[in-house]
This record gives sequence, C-alpha cells and structure tokens, in this order.
Amino acid sequence: MAAKKQSFEASMARLEEIVRKLEQGDTPLSDSVALFEEGTKLAGSLHKLLDEAEQKVTVLRESGEETPLG
Repeated sequence: MAAKKQSFEASMARLEEIVRKLEQGDTPLSDSVALFEEGTKLAGSLHKLLDEAEQKVTVLRESGEETPLG
C-alpha cells in the first residue's frame, strides 16, 4: 500500500515532535537514529514543498506584472 502524503502542516508538526524528543536526550540510541532518519526525510520533503510553493508564487507574481492595474 502506498504511503499517504501528509499535509505540510502535519509534516511540520511531526518534525517538531521529533526535534523535541531528540532534544530531551532520554531516547535510546537506536530510537534516536530512527527519529533522526525520519526527521531528515521530513525536512527534505518540507523543503521540496516550500520550493514548489515559492515557484508558484513567482509565476503568479510574474503573470500579475504583465496585467495593467488601470
């Protein structure tokens, strides 16, 4: 079964949860490594989503510049 794609907000909340757990320092090493790996993947997907949003905003701004405001 394919993994369901999480929303930006849900992914960000999970990443924040992972950071809190890792900062507490009481997570066993093997769990910390797994959390770090999950967090790294989430950070990458969040970065990709932000890049895509930035590109969309850029396109919208550029297309808006071509339209006279009257």
